[in-house]
Amino acid sequence: MSAATVENPYAGQGAVLLDIGGDVGAVVVEVPDEMEGVEVEIRPAGAPGGGHHHAHDHGTHTHHPHVAVVRRPVADGLVASLVFGEVVEGSYVLVVKDTDDVQLRVEVRGGEVTQTSWPR
Repeated sequence: MSAATVENPYAGQGAVLLDIGGDVGAVVVEVPDEMEGVEVEIRPAGAPGGGHHHAHDHGTHTHHPHVAVVRRPVADGLVASLVFGEVVEGSYVLVVKDTDDVQLRVEVRGGEVTQTSWPR
């Protein structure tokens, strides 16, 4: 296996760099522990669904940023969470990857961190 295809076994286990400022903010979502490993997409509100839209010779493809739920260290233990560290301000929805089932809506403001919780 080449170095380009090896995944980082420590990804998500430490601090997360948030690249915010100007019109760019971040989104941090606390999620239930049982969602660990689930991948979640963030999409502009009203954007086409995730499904399977590909821009090859036969159609269009919509790529939305996605991250996996990981348990991250906090002062008193570990918390399952999603972190989108660089999001242009606007209205967004969060969905489990490859679905169109909106689970959460968030407003992102530049230079700020939007914190919320996944619905239980």
